[in-house]
Amino acid sequence: MIRRRSFITLLGGAVAWPLAARAQQQERTAHIGIFSYLRENDPEAKIYNEAFLKRLAEIGWSQGHNLRTEYRWTGGNAALIRQYAAELAALSLEVVLVAGGSHVGPLQQVTRTLPIVFVQVADAVGAGFVESLARPGGNATGFTNFEFDISGKWLELLKQMAPSMTRTAVLRDPRNPSGAGQFGVIQALARTVGVTEVRVVGLQDAADIERGIMAFAGKPDGGLIVTPNGPAIVHRELIVGLAARYKLPAVYPFRNFVESGGLLAYGPDPVDQYRRAAVYVDRILKGVKPGELPVEQSTRLDLSLNLRTARSLGITVPDTLLARADVVLE
Repeated sequence: MIRRRSFITLLGGAVAWPLAARAQQQERTAHIGIFSYLRENDPEAKIYNEAFLKRLAEIGWSQGHNLRTEYRWTGGNAALIRQYAAELAALSLEVVLVAGGSHVGPLQQVTRTLPIVFVQVADAVGAGFVESLARPGGNATGFTNFEFDISGKWLELLKQMAPSMTRTAVLRDPRNPSGAGQFGVIQALARTVGVTEVRVVGLQDAADIERGIMAFAGKPDGGLIVTPNGPAIVHRELIVGLAARYKLPAVYPFRNFVESGGLLAYGPDPVDQYRRAAVYVDRILKGVKPGELPVEQSTRLDLSLNLRTARSLGITVPDTLLARADVVLE
């Protein structure tokens, strides 16, 4: 009888253990970080963050229940990037969502073990963030915005909108490792489309942007190509305003520039990357290593136009572009 009771007791414990383990797993709180080039009060930051958290909640991770989030917003400030990278590396985080190529490198410099899921990065392999797209290796994976070929497409689209343009300024962040490749593609294509001068305008801060655009606008027949990078997005209102002031046609990488009054944009939807990143974060929280998750590229590129801005610049939009574009303002 004693042996039988002992057996029943052991059997009951064996049944109860998985139930207790499952309950403990459900009660677990995941601790993640979000490291972004945007300012906290930027409307785009709110849109991206809400999309990311909403998708996480759909998967089963919700703030206030089983998810705790550490935020670090830099606004493109180089000193803050380094400071916050060190802070995040020192916390007991399970994974960090990193927005922008200028932020991935500094974080990897201080930790090669903390899992990273990046978004809005142009050339993850060339920048050394991953070994390859299919097999990233290391502690990072994520979602890339652009192939370098799209840089030439920006120039072609701008030339179609402004056929008299013979000079272009390329606005890029010198700290962004993908900027040199984008500029090289534009420079190589320029003369074939009738553009004889290609100049770099640095995007370190607002003062640099204003000085660079003002100096470039001193001669006629100019246009702007704004490459995808943190400072350009942070200072998009300033850049769009300067383009309007100096009557410069400009092409941008994201629709939000056009919604702010920019002329033309061609590129992917960043919100989609944040939603997809939530799925990768979930998989890492469940034990998958980031180096085993392939880097995914944006497959859909959208063209958007602001017809009100076109009219203010005296531009007649070609029918071929108008038929393809999403018109933001008429």
